[in-house]
Amino acid sequence: MDQAQNNKSKRIPPLSIRLTEEERVLLEQRAGSLSLAGYIKSVVFADGAPRYRSHRQTPELDAKLLAELLTHLGASRMASKLNQIAKHLNQGTLIVDPDQDGDLKAAATEVAWIRSTLLQALGTKS
Repeated sequence: MDQAQNNKSKRIPPLSIRLTEEERVLLEQRAGSLSLAGYIKSVVFADGAPRYRSHRQTPELDAKLLAELLTHLGASRMASKLNQIAKHLNQGTLIVDPDQDGDLKAAATEVAWIRSTLLQALGTKS
């Protein structure tokens, strides 16, 4: 085990501090692109502080996949259909026949496809 892993495993529980809303905003402004924890450590420990990542990583977007996803969502009217299902569930009037069972399974498949496509478009691992 190298020194960095050894240090991380021996860390004590986190320290908590309460701030006013104004103090939090000021702290975030001063931190800039650093994480709040990284900024606080760099201020508190000044010269002896380890260097932290300078900015948060943002995923690369795949515009073509996002456009395809939005087109698919608009064409499917899925939100309206799911709202109708929820309404009938809440009223206790949802009766599922074989056709509706197939429709519900198809909707679940579409939701799974949308989720995986969205994660792919955002550059996130599923």
